[in-house]
Amino acid sequence: MAYQRLVDKLTKENLWLYIIRLLKERPMYGKEIVKEIRDRFNFSPATVTVYVVLYKMVREGLVRKVQVAEGEGKVYYEPTERGLEVFERGKEFMRSVYRSLFGEEP
Repeated sequence: MAYQRLVDKLTKENLWLYIIRLLKERPMYGKEIVKEIRDRFNFSPATVTVYVVLYKMVREGLVRKVQVAEGEGKVYYEPTERGLEVFERGKEFMRSVYRSLFGEEP
């Protein structure tokens, strides 16, 4: 139980980190993000959850809509400068937690 709570906290509850990590590579649309998370990070957030997080990230200025695929209805997203900065702060925070807990570099 404790282990599963840890997994949930570091995956589903911090989905924004995974989304920005993917969007650093190229713009993507919501369902593509879901597939990439499943394939690359080995967990499966609900599609609706990814869209809810994306909408919140747009409101917070972490990502922006960059294009809509004509005739497909797909909205593509990319990280903003602010989103990249917050991602780097999150990465440094996670490194510091890792060092504090385990006394070594991740």
